[in-house]
Amino acid sequence: MNINTEHNDKLFSLAIVGRPNVGKSTLFNRLAGKKLAIIDDLPGVTRDRKETRGQLVDLVFKLIDTAGLEEAFDETLEARMREQTDKALADADCILFMIDSQAGIMPMDEHFAHIMRSMDKPVILIANKSESKASEHGVYESYALGLGDPVCISAEHGEGMANLFEALQPHTDKFYEENPLPSEDDEDEKDNFNYDVEEIQEETIESLLRGKPLQLAIVGRPNAGKSTLINALVKEERLLTGPEAGITRDSIAIDWNSNGIPIKLVDTAGLRRRSKIDGRIEKFSAMDTHRAIKYAQIVILMLDANLLMEKQDLTIAQEVVKEGRGLVIAINKWDMVEDPAKTLKAFEDRLEISLPQVKGVPVITISAKTKRNLSKIIPKAIEVFKLWNKRIPTGKLNRWLEFMQEAHPAPLTNGRRIRMRYATQIKTRPPTFMLFTNKPADLADSYLRYLANGMRKDFDLPSTPIRMLTKKGDNPYAPKGKK
Repeated sequence: MNINTEHNDKLFSLAIVGRPNVGKSTLFNRLAGKKLAIIDDLPGVTRDRKETRGQLVDLVFKLIDTAGLEEAFDETLEARMREQTDKALADADCILFMIDSQAGIMPMDEHFAHIMRSMDKPVILIANKSESKASEHGVYESYALGLGDPVCISAEHGEGMANLFEALQPHTDKFYEENPLPSEDDEDEKDNFNYDVEEIQEETIESLLRGKPLQLAIVGRPNAGKSTLINALVKEERLLTGPEAGITRDSIAIDWNSNGIPIKLVDTAGLRRRSKIDGRIEKFSAMDTHRAIKYAQIVILMLDANLLMEKQDLTIAQEVVKEGRGLVIAINKWDMVEDPAKTLKAFEDRLEISLPQVKGVPVITISAKTKRNLSKIIPKAIEVFKLWNKRIPTGKLNRWLEFMQEAHPAPLTNGRRIRMRYATQIKTRPPTFMLFTNKPADLADSYLRYLANGMRKDFDLPSTPIRMLTKKGDNPYAPKGKK
């Protein structure tokens, strides 16, 4: 039987916990098989809990990285980080409690080991950084924690993974005996989608999603309210929020289902201007955000209503368009605007001038805090996603191209006429077109923009990037001997 592990909520859940800087994120990345969590020697880099699918040999599980365990119960950021870790512990089927064997057992290790012993779920003690003799004393000390024999590993070097496999296998086997995963055949037989056809229009969204979740990234400057928006959408305090700017560091992916539509929401670190980025952690966070934009399908750019469309917002929007992602703009904190009509008009005028590449980009005014207009975000993202997948029939496209050339021929070059002989759409996501012409190198960018703007209007393609490529040649589908 082929086992389907696409949906993380059906997997054995494994949380990695421990005091700050013991190597939790390093082990998380190794079990995930890719560098998802930011790693640095400074303690406290991880703040939110981060989830992904992990694998060790043939064991599959949902993997949860957590912030370092802190003894804080007030309104500070550290206390909010501890609450996120508590939620991870509550959700986990098994806990990997990690210590730094080279540093030895610290009072904080002893304190939290006491908490681990009181939990009604399996806890595996992990002695990390055990690659040298300097770790031996810490390993011997760890027996005093009362959590059984330590599993000695080096997350950085990949040593001891066989020992970790042996420790995990009994727990995963028991879990999957009680909670068998569906086969791929079973998944195919199910109706995984429950769409309102009238609301989502006539085209079926499942055919566009191809059985996978919609990749939706939330981006913007620091403190625009990205994490607050995601918490409001998923209806739980899934992400750390607060008045401090720059709380989010890693890009956090959250699997969510909105009225039957599977969505992967990606929260990202706020992007400041390059000249203002301070420190390597912020640099790594910015790189992580740029990567999230690159792999998203639709990007929601969040703006602060009090700081509308500054240069950095335009820079982010232009990057989204350059990467060919669908764009939706959400103006947050709209409940604080004194003159909504005037503010929105000024913003739309600025957008029309500064971002002509995606005329008609949808703009939603929201308040993540009061939940104003949040119901409009996902339908609008789906609408943009459909446009992003749109395909134009070749015959219709070429009749349109003839009309456009008759209405406005391309400028002459060296006294010779440039003629587009044929056009075809070579891909979607975003819509991309190849124009066959006699002099592609001499075709002005302004004329390609003329064609793109006409296509946007005539084929109803607002808000999505359109790519125009040129190639020298005749109509490749014309009969031989016929130009």
